[in-house]
Order: sequence, then C-alpha cells, then structure tokens
Amino acid sequence: MNTTPIRSKLPNVGTTVFTVMSGLAAETGAINLSQGFPDFDCDPKLTEAVADAMRNAKNQYAPMAGLMYLREQIAQMVKNVYGATYDPVSEITVCSGATEALLSGIFAVLHPGEEAIVLEPAYDSYLPAIKLAGGVPIRIPLQFPEYKVDWERVANSISPNTKLILVNSPHNPTGSVLSAEDLQTLEALAEKHNLIVIGDEVYEHMIYDGLRHESICRYPSLAKRSMVISSFGKSMHVTGWKVGYCLAPKELSTEFRKVHQFATFSTSTPFQYGIAHYLEHEFDKVAGLSDFYQEKRDLFLKLMEGSKFEPLPCKGTYFQLMRYDQVSDLGDYEFSKWLTREKGVACIPVSVFYEDKQDNGVVRFCFAKTAVVLEAACERLQKL
Repeated sequence: MNTTPIRSKLPNVGTTVFTVMSGLAAETGAINLSQGFPDFDCDPKLTEAVADAMRNAKNQYAPMAGLMYLREQIAQMVKNVYGATYDPVSEITVCSGATEALLSGIFAVLHPGEEAIVLEPAYDSYLPAIKLAGGVPIRIPLQFPEYKVDWERVANSISPNTKLILVNSPHNPTGSVLSAEDLQTLEALAEKHNLIVIGDEVYEHMIYDGLRHESICRYPSLAKRSMVISSFGKSMHVTGWKVGYCLAPKELSTEFRKVHQFATFSTSTPFQYGIAHYLEHEFDKVAGLSDFYQEKRDLFLKLMEGSKFEPLPCKGTYFQLMRYDQVSDLGDYEFSKWLTREKGVACIPVSVFYEDKQDNGVVRFCFAKTAVVLEAACERLQKL
C-alpha cells in the first residue's frame, strides 16, 4: 500500500514519561506517585453545582471567551488575592485547561524565527509549542540544587530576536518559587528588551511555610506585558475537567483569543457554571489549599525521615524532589523504572524536563494522595 510520506513537525516527541510511568505502575501494581493528580475527589458541592447546571439545560456552547459569570468570579478572585484589576469582558479568557492556554498564548505572540526563553527543567508542553509556532527555544537551566534563576545568564541570552520568556511559579517539577526580587528583575528585563512574558501559575494556591505567591499580577508594569495562566483543575482537584484561564491586558487578550477560538473555541458549559458558583460561595476552600497541601508535604517528609532519600526544598506545588544517590547509581530514568518494577513505587525522573536530558540524580514524587497511600508508599521506600 502506497502512503504519503510525512515529515514530522515534532520528530523527537514520543509517548510522554507520565503515560509510561503510570502505565508501568498499573502493569506492576505499584503505588503511583508519578503523575500529578490527586487520588481523592473534589468537594461534593462542586460536582452538585455542575449537576445543577446540567439539569437546568446549561449544556450548549459557552461564549468563546468563557461564561461572563465565571469571568466575573475570576476577576473578583484576582482582585481579592492580588489586588489586581482585570476586565472580565476584554482581559479574561476561559480555556480548556492550562496546556491549551499555554499553546494559544505562545502561538498568539511568537512568529517563526523569533526566540523564546525557557527555564529548565520545564513543563513538557513548552518546547513543543514553541517549535510548532516556528519559534526558537533558548533553554537556560535553573541553578541546581536550589533551582534558582540565574538572571545574569538570562540577561546575556537575550538577543534582538528574543520575543518571549516563560516563567513558572510555583515550579513544576521542582517545587521552587519566584521571590519578589525575582519578579522585580524579570520586570526590569522585560521592560528593557520589550519582551512578552507568559507566567504559568497553575499551582498559585499551593505555597508553603508562610511564603506569599509572587504572582505577575502583583506587578503592574510586568502584568501589562504578560499573559498569566492558571487552572481550576489544580485548585479544585478536578484535573480531568480541563478548565483554566488566561489573564492579559486587552491587546494581548485580543491576539490570544484569535488562536483560542480555533484551538478549542469554548470550554464545557456546565463545568464553567459549577466552578463559578463554587468560587462565589466556597472560595475559602480554594484559599485554604496551601494549608491543606502543606500538611500532605509535611506528612510525606516525616514518613521519609531516616530513609536513604534526601529531600530537596519544596516551597510550592504538590511535588517533592528527592536525591537517591544513597540508594542507587542508576540514571534517573532507569532508576524510576527499577523503583516502579522492583519496589512498587512509581515516580518521575527529573531529566525528562530537560531537552538534553540533564541528569542530577533526582526524582519527583507527587504527594497529592491520601494519607493511607502515602504511608504505604513510604513504607516501601524506607526499606531501600
């Protein structure tokens, strides 16, 4: 049979490690601390609000930019939390998850041949989206083991062709967070070089030890040239609903929506109604996520005390990095597969978040799990 030859746009992209490790966990019966989703359900009040919307015939297309009810609730939330004002009509767009928002944002502003700065390790959708847009990724590693930004190196990497910089805080996979000083430096660089900024802030409500989330929204001069992206999947324990949003000034939102309308057009209507109702009536539960997840982080760390794993600082997200050099000299990918197959706990190798597969001997565990699951996993890890 003759077939038309296909030249792949992403020749080096295969099945993601998250699919691989979750599949391996299912195959072997391992406890899955690899993929980043909770193993517990959301608040029944949230699902009931969605069911009410469905029963009340809220089942047709939502407006392209999102239900006004939800956009108004997002605007109120951002005002209350960060003191920032976004117009729900022209500056807030509801998306089919943060990954869609990231793709739409990158496609909206990056032209072929233009450069985009990415800090590694990086969420796995950034580089493919840049390349699909015809852009050139400029990869800059965070400083190991604290995973801090080397701003001098960032500054030296900016060229006349640099258009965009992507930042992520709280940071997946490392759990590091950007400080006020980081945001001020970013603001100055963006203004000096006329850069657009995309801020991935999906873990905004998960930050620990009394720290404040330094959202781009808190910095007006930075916010005016930025798209800030977040996700209700993370903040409401409903990753399968794929509902996120983008905050951006009108000029950027206009370009963002031009792409968004063809990427997905609109997002599930009853989910939007349910989330908006929940934000209006139960936002204190979202605002309390930091305490909720810090308890889980602290439990995981306590259960791992005395093990051969060395924890790295986790200031946000629901991921904990661990060094394992006292356990094995395997590379992190092989170690993760060995740990899953032989010891019954699945994790993610951090090298997969680098394009060049930089291996620092660190793996990522997700602690968004019930206490029973964490206790069972740590019992196995303590035996190594």
